[in-house]
Amino acid sequence: MSGNPYQDDRGNKDATITNPSGRGEIEVSTGTGHGSHTAEAFLIGDSMTGGYGKSGPDILHDCTVAVNKGEIAVIVGPNGAGKSTAMKATFGMLNLRQGSVRLDGEDITGLTPQARVVKGMGFVPQTHNIFTSMSVQENLEMGAFIRTDNFKTTMEQVFDLFPILRDKRNQPAGELSGGQRQQVAVGRALMTQPKVLLLDEPTAGVSPIVMDELFDRIIEVARTGISILMVEQNARQALEIADKGYVLVQGANAHTGTGKGLLADEEVRKSFLGG
Repeated sequence: MSGNPYQDDRGNKDATITNPSGRGEIEVSTGTGHGSHTAEAFLIGDSMTGGYGKSGPDILHDCTVAVNKGEIAVIVGPNGAGKSTAMKATFGMLNLRQGSVRLDGEDITGLTPQARVVKGMGFVPQTHNIFTSMSVQENLEMGAFIRTDNFKTTMEQVFDLFPILRDKRNQPAGELSGGQRQQVAVGRALMTQPKVLLLDEPTAGVSPIVMDELFDRIIEVARTGISILMVEQNARQALEIADKGYVLVQGANAHTGTGKGLLADEEVRKSFLGG
């Protein structure tokens, strides 16, 4: 492998390479009526029930999402299904009335989002995810705020992953296209050297060509051993690159399986993928 962990010479359309060790699948958890076998998951939001605020209504109902080391897990479903809420819950952005969140075997349910970043979680929100008045390079430097070591090597790795950012490193991030802004946002999260990366609608508002490019880069990141938990409206395309997929309906698990398995499921195709 080359010195850059985000690059190698394998075809990046093959999602199976994100799980080279061939470990077993994560089974669905308690809310779906099946047994829970998620103890080995690297990140798991287990049987989560909760919502925003102390007195707000529950948005999640016994919902479980999980991802293994170096795998890609996607959360899909109709609008208002609680997809982003489920991911934000794993990042500590809402109160859980029931359930827990574990990272690498450690219960982090009581930790703030900031503390979870220190533990190894990176989060890229759908909107307002860059500093528009700062340059591309300054945005990446801001991503290294928890680092006490020399982060220049990581920045070069990000530039290798997203070459356009190297070309525009001195340009204000607010002047970039939508797809380039998303690259900045993902790159800034990678500057923390996360163990798991949470992506909320990373391809929202971009063209199909840019979407394919972003998915290719996400696969490259997963190859390095970073776990990816991603919310996506482009369900079919997301499931094509996913090791694991979660279909949520009204804040609860409706279908869980491998990406390929869900794409082949007649009920999932009919209800959520347009047939």
